[in-house]
Amino acid sequence: MRTTGWRITHLKDYILFDLDGTLTNPKEGITKSVQFALRRYGIRVDDLDSLIPFIGPPLSESFRRFYGFEEQQSREAVLVYREYFTDRGWLENLEYPGVRGMLERLSSAGKHLMVATSKPEVFAMRILKHFNLDGYFEHVAGADLEETRVKKADVMRYLLERAGLGTDRESIARMVMVGDREHDVLGAAELGMECVGVLHGYGSLEELEQSGACAVVRDARELEQLLLAM
Repeated sequence: MRTTGWRITHLKDYILFDLDGTLTNPKEGITKSVQFALRRYGIRVDDLDSLIPFIGPPLSESFRRFYGFEEQQSREAVLVYREYFTDRGWLENLEYPGVRGMLERLSSAGKHLMVATSKPEVFAMRILKHFNLDGYFEHVAGADLEETRVKKADVMRYLLERAGLGTDRESIARMVMVGDREHDVLGAAELGMECVGVLHGYGSLEELEQSGACAVVRDARELEQLLLAM
């Protein structure tokens, strides 16, 4: 476990979790869905590991960044991606070891657990129900299918509004975000919220520290220890 000069100043009553790369491992489903979409545009990618950077950021942003798609084309590619993901991709997913027990103990300790993900909310709910994890969370918020709400900070604001929680400094101080990529850290920072990075996902230690994570943990066991101490 690594910290970056962070000190507990408020107890963290509310814990917001990212989904992909934090609670579950979506590698197979996401990379195969991206592969399927790229094939529609005549781009053949055999090495699924080369598509791992698509895990975490908004999809349309990744099609533009990694394959030079124009904005309209990237939106169309997301729709093609969903053809595969809706049918099979969402099931090609694995629960990270220790996550279920961690959630159980955090809930028993009185923590309020929520999910804030850039994945469309309908798929996030489907995945959590598939793994029987949905019962641990008071609220689950994700992107909308029209992609008007897809950036992490926007999803987090939507979640807090729906949960009836304030975004003033005192309220935010009682919350912490947990995620595996810089988008989680930067989104939290936009709201003035601290973020804990996890390394069992798809962001490196360097990425998480440079983006400003207040602490970085290796796995669910270390994450549980840290969150229970908050």
